Amino acid sequence: MAINPSIITRDLDKIAEKTGNLYESLHVVGQRAKQISSTLKEELNNKLSEFASTVDNLEEVFENKEQIEISKFYERMPKPSTMAMEEFLEGKVYHRYPTEGSGE
Repeated sequence: MAINPSIITRDLDKIAEKTGNLYESLHVVGQRAKQISSTLKEELNNKLSEFASTVDNLEEVFENKEQIEISKFYERMPKPSTMAMEEFLEGKVYHRYPTEGSGE
């Protein structure tokens, strides 16, 4: 059985030390992963829409090849959760505690 090379063991103490709580750190990483995922999805949809066609003809086959290549590029990218974890561990993720009474 092949193991995905992107799966690595993480030091939970290093993850927890950023916020003082492992679960809080994982929450921050999860929120950042959602942001990354949303951005990538919007970017992909915008690129694919450039090649969208409402006419059925032979040129559509070529356009679909372009869409397929763009989709394959995004499939090969690291997963948003992996990207978010790397950013978090490198100190590139800004997080703060909401202040009381601010409605957050």
